[in-house]
Amino acid sequence: MILVTGAAGGPQGGTGRQVVELLLQRGERVRAFVRADDHRAEELRKLGAEVVVGDLREISTVRPAMRGVTRAYFTYPVTAGLLDATAVFAAAAREAGVERVVEVSQLDASPEAGTPRMRRHWLSEQVFDWAGVGAVHLRAAVFFENLAVIAAASGGTELAMPLGARDTLVPLVAAEDVARVGAGVLLEPGPVDPVCLVTGQMASVGEAADALGVPYVDVPPQEWERRAMEIYRDAYAVEHLTHLWALFRFIGTERHPLYFVTDTIERYGERAPVTLAAFARGR
Repeated sequence: MILVTGAAGGPQGGTGRQVVELLLQRGERVRAFVRADDHRAEELRKLGAEVVVGDLREISTVRPAMRGVTRAYFTYPVTAGLLDATAVFAAAAREAGVERVVEVSQLDASPEAGTPRMRRHWLSEQVFDWAGVGAVHLRAAVFFENLAVIAAASGGTELAMPLGARDTLVPLVAAEDVARVGAGVLLEPGPVDPVCLVTGQMASVGEAADALGVPYVDVPPQEWERRAMEIYRDAYAVEHLTHLWALFRFIGTERHPLYFVTDTIERYGERAPVTLAAFARGR
């Protein structure tokens, strides 16, 4: 039995739903963890998943969901509660004797990372490591879907971000590819590197806007924050993204050590990475 969190999915690249579908296609038994028993949960049941409803921050719902599970996939949205959910999930997984937890982290998770969210992701990684549950950390780049949401918020007329010049570089990846890597690592019988970098494309913000079919517009950080609150309605998400864009803007066109397309997608996802242009055509 494989437990998958974030199984209901979401508009900004919810990988959990895609991992569920990939595992079911391969004949695996899947327990899908969702926050609400809504139409999305019913769709998961129709696909063949066992659905459990609960709060990842609450041990009383995660503990029973972990019973009988051998491997698990952990992802948490960009909102408050990551460390609470991590502690609960790691404790429950350790108690249940889970042999591998694949968790979605962020590309530059480290104690010196440039955003509070990435520093929390590093702490999350540490907790899973301490729990001794065979943790594998997928350090993913910026999802294509994140840019698509920003463009859609303008009515599809522009990609407005505080990234400076058009040639500012951004490491990117399709949520679909992160999900394929996640499923591949969950099913990998042998050992896996504890940290897997997952970047499918390096592009400038101007190239990204061109692929999405809209002009890129550089906006001041304060203007971005105002617009972002209208898009996300979550101060935590806005804080993270504001710091993240500032970090990319500062790096600019320099070749940062993490700015390269990784081989993880082909190795575990068993195909070449999806390009942003292909993603845009398929929307």
